Amino acid sequence: MSGDPAAAPSTSTFSARCDAIEEAYEFMLAYAAQGLPHDHGSAAGSQIREFLRKCESALDGLADAAGQAARQLDVEVAAPYEAFIAVLDHDARHARAAVRLVLAQPSIGSQLVDNLNASSHLRAVLTDLFLLDESLKR
Repeated sequence: MSGDPAAAPSTSTFSARCDAIEEAYEFMLAYAAQGLPHDHGSAAGSQIREFLRKCESALDGLADAAGQAARQLDVEVAAPYEAFIAVLDHDARHARAAVRLVLAQPSIGSQLVDNLNASSHLRAVLTDLFLLDESLKR
C-alpha cells in the first residue's frame, strides 16, 4: 500500500484484517455450496466457526486500522479518506452484527451461511475494502 517503511505496521495491520475477512468470505462461499444441514461432523463444519470468529475479530476496529493506514499516506486533503472510513466503520459494525448473529446459533448450516454471504452488510464491507485498498496504493 505505502512504500514508506515506517508505515508498515499500520498498513500490515489493515492488510491482515482485510485478508482475514476475504479468507472467511471465500470459505463461507465454499461452505454454503456444500449443502450441509449443520456444522457438526464434517471438516468444513468444524472450521466454519473459526473462520467466522476471525472475521468478527477483523471487523472489530477495522475502521481504526484503515484510518491509521490512511494517515501514513500523508495526503494533502485527508477529508475524502476520513469520510470514506466513516462509511467503512458503519458497514463493518453492521457486518459484525450479522456475523455475531450467525455465531450465536447452536447449529450453522450451509443455508444460514449462504444468507450471510448474500447479506448486503458483508458485501458492502468487501466492496469498501477493495476500494480503500486500491486508494491506499498510491
